[in-house]
Amino acid sequence: MRSPRNRMLPALVILASLTASSHAAEPLMLGSRWELFVDEYLIDSKQNVELKLHEPVRREIVLTTDKPWEGPTSAYFSVVQDGEKVRLYYRGSDGGPDHSESQFTCVAESKDGIHFTRPKLGLIEAGGTKENNVIWRGVESHNFAPFLDPNPSAKPDARFKALGGVKKPGKNWQYGETPGGLYAFASADGIHWRKLQKEPVITKGAFDSQNLAFWDAARNRYACFSRIFSAEDKLRAIQSSHSQDFLKWSTGVPHRYAEDAPKEHFYTSATIPCPTAPHLFLSFPKRFEPARRKIPEHSVKGVSDTIFMSSRDGGHWDRPFLQAWARPGLDPKNWTDRSNMVAYGIYDGGDGEWSLYISEHYRHADHRIRRLTVRQQGFASAHVGGGKHGEFTTHPIQFDGDSLQLNYASSAAGSIQIEIQDEKGQPIPGFAMQEMPELYGDELAATATWDSGSDLGALRGKTIRLRVKMIDADLYALRFTDKVK
Repeated sequence: MRSPRNRMLPALVILASLTASSHAAEPLMLGSRWELFVDEYLIDSKQNVELKLHEPVRREIVLTTDKPWEGPTSAYFSVVQDGEKVRLYYRGSDGGPDHSESQFTCVAESKDGIHFTRPKLGLIEAGGTKENNVIWRGVESHNFAPFLDPNPSAKPDARFKALGGVKKPGKNWQYGETPGGLYAFASADGIHWRKLQKEPVITKGAFDSQNLAFWDAARNRYACFSRIFSAEDKLRAIQSSHSQDFLKWSTGVPHRYAEDAPKEHFYTSATIPCPTAPHLFLSFPKRFEPARRKIPEHSVKGVSDTIFMSSRDGGHWDRPFLQAWARPGLDPKNWTDRSNMVAYGIYDGGDGEWSLYISEHYRHADHRIRRLTVRQQGFASAHVGGGKHGEFTTHPIQFDGDSLQLNYASSAAGSIQIEIQDEKGQPIPGFAMQEMPELYGDELAATATWDSGSDLGALRGKTIRLRVKMIDADLYALRFTDKVK
């Protein structure tokens, strides 16, 4: 006969299970922020729905680096939008080693993200003249990566900040064991720059690539994503670190991926906070295959493309899409080493498209950078195609707002319908599936409407679920928000 203590065990196990289940079902606190379907963060269950990666559209060539102080190994472009002006920063190189002092940081400017010109700044002599667009000369120009700092505490003479620098050559330089590293810079206008201190601010890493930083508004700190070499896997990889003052940085932490993710060389990262959802990091690593040589007569091995991944903490990275986001394509010169590198930054021209930029023809005389466009927030979607019916249900959520907006697209025969459920999964009267007219079309911020209207104010702060039914449609993002007055 079991003792009273043993008879209690099943009940305790059940209670523990219910407690764990209750904890697991704690609602996601969405507030009024946009959530993009680049991962399955919102999705609890699904049927005939998949996450779909959307490739960018290749647009025009915006700059060819053919000036004497630029050249075919110009690289590491950064896009910085300052109001109506967008700047393109990049390395001008003499083709020498990474630690050469004869490297320049150049800048081009545009009002539309398409037509770029080189300002004649008169600051630094290059190519036998000061009538050029050079803003810095020295080893830090190897990978000088500026950004506009929206930190409310940023001083006026430090509206722009940047990191740049490499390790000096020597034994185990790639593991951070030689002098040098990343130096911190600041500028009031993005043109005239100064070092914030004589010593490098980050020293543990390889850094022979683009190392970028930005103000992480969602976490109230600066974030840096820099190049390392993985000693275990012998791979080019990425680490993250953070800082409160841009001078003292945390120890770098290598990116983490799912156990079944392939081990690949990530040459750059082009990591950014999503413009409309800054809690979400988007990354466009240049995936490098160093042993391949597609063009036999080319002098250097290696081919590359660009992939897409995302993170909600900067440490663990979701890779639901293992295919390329941007392939080399038909152009043979894009099948030579170190081409297809996405610039750091996004330009938003306010027309419903985001512009990114990708380098082409590295080590060729016509090395250039091309504009890419994507739908606003449209890197990936919850997708149902082929005339199928599909649906998914979200985890329990809470929100702040009185309406639901959707960034979606459908075919002429497709549609989206949404049912709002209580936390137990039961339809809430007035918001059942059959009470929402089919939504179809192509809109960036459509308001979901039921027969009773679109007002969700009575559900603000309550725990709900969304059941989303789709036919031949893509749902890119959603948010709860107050109605536009």
